[in-house]
Amino acid sequence: MTTGKLGRFYSMASAMALGLCLATSVTLSHAADLPAALQAKVTKYQKQLVDWAANPAVVAAAKDANAKGGVLPGMTNAKWNDLEDKDPAVQTTLTSPMGAQIRKWEEDKNINKLFLRDVKANLIAGSSKSLLFNNANRPSAANALKGQAWADSEVKPDPTTQIKSVQITAPVMEGGKVIGILHASVTAD
Repeated sequence: MTTGKLGRFYSMASAMALGLCLATSVTLSHAADLPAALQAKVTKYQKQLVDWAANPAVVAAAKDANAKGGVLPGMTNAKWNDLEDKDPAVQTTLTSPMGAQIRKWEEDKNINKLFLRDVKANLIAGSSKSLLFNNANRPSAANALKGQAWADSEVKPDPTTQIKSVQITAPVMEGGKVIGILHASVTAD
């Protein structure tokens, strides 16, 4: 190739690479948007979660846990990770009356996990052993602790179940004050 042709070749290659980068970034930015059918499903279950969060039994369980300093005072994520599913501490979160109610609600196979957490985002009750005992640093908890129902805008493998899901949360309120969090994963398929 002559110098002139080589210059045009590099210019065309650069333009094509730039176009490919732009096309990829547009595709990736739209990848975060949920498909309409999935968004409708997430919206439906987010409304359901808000209703469940207002259930008197949920409010009472959150209020009781907060008054006691948590269902498992002194529990940390590190200690929680060392516990087997059959450990009495884990079973406390699964076999309580609230744990039984959560399992009943989760019979709907569009939800693949459901957890109730206290005002510090510590686990109160769940349908299975959660990956984290405290998830206060996660966006799901942070938004709900501000009093806002929240839904992720991306499909990701759920950290606990590994099922492709969209995370949703709703605050548990009493007298206009956040006292807990109801956290679920909506199955993406």
